[in-house]
Amino acid sequence: MNSPMRVKMAPQGPEVSRLIYGVWRLLEDPQGASPERVLGKLHACLDLGITTIDHADIYGGYRCEEVFGHALRTSPGLRQRLELVTKCGIMLTNPARPRNWIQHYDYSRGHLIGSVEQSLRNLATDYIDVLLLHRPSPLLDPAEVAEALRLLVEQGKVRHVGVSNFTPAQFDMLSSYLPLPLVTNQVELHPLRPEPFLDGTLDHCLKHRILPMGWSPLAGGRLMTGQGEAEGKIREVLHGLGHKYGVAADTVAYAWLLRHPARILPVIGTNQPERIAGAARALSLPLDTQDWFAVWRAAMGREVP
Repeated sequence: MNSPMRVKMAPQGPEVSRLIYGVWRLLEDPQGASPERVLGKLHACLDLGITTIDHADIYGGYRCEEVFGHALRTSPGLRQRLELVTKCGIMLTNPARPRNWIQHYDYSRGHLIGSVEQSLRNLATDYIDVLLLHRPSPLLDPAEVAEALRLLVEQGKVRHVGVSNFTPAQFDMLSSYLPLPLVTNQVELHPLRPEPFLDGTLDHCLKHRILPMGWSPLAGGRLMTGQGEAEGKIREVLHGLGHKYGVAADTVAYAWLLRHPARILPVIGTNQPERIAGAARALSLPLDTQDWFAVWRAAMGREVP
């Protein structure tokens, strides 16, 4: 790890970039999702040291992986410069999945293996760097899941496994069945959702020396444009700190997450290369402790006790 942009996700996990680029909204780009446009954003990320890309099978109505993979096929060699994360387990009611008549979760052995094999085809790759179980299910059988994940890793189709949106207890329960470590828990993290900072989620990551991935670090854009009272109070503080540090308010929001000792890996969701660059500027913005708590006070609506 010779660069501040490179970190180990877990003691036995992969090396990843400090910021992660998420493709949830890849197909919502006003400039389209042509291979040229996708590669343009990828190269903008790589120029900034962002090499880890966050996918899920369901993104874009089950289309984002395939669109991304099509772009990779036009640029041989690019895959070797990336770490690909993808997720599975959520079953949407969508024309791409006509057999799903109700939204549900499926962590059966057959579905896990089939989903990974489909993701490999979609992404034009031979392996997934990190496979995440997208959300916990009341029907998740840990022994069956463990066997499927073990097989996928043994076959080289998946290099590391983790979870998303799991509680610490759910994480530990699944981990107890696995012959390999879970390397991350991807959870929603931003000032409008302080619960993971207080309910043991981030403490659990610190205890196990795993770096959490933080999805929706700008609360899906609400931090910047939301009209609620909470959004307004937090945004006022972010803009004030942006003026103090000479950066945009969203850069401060990313720096606020990066300042946490759990070494959160924010997942950037923008389609605008200039805003990717703005997020990267947060890496060189060490927020003062009192400035961090100014955002926390706005988020909580009160002074700390």
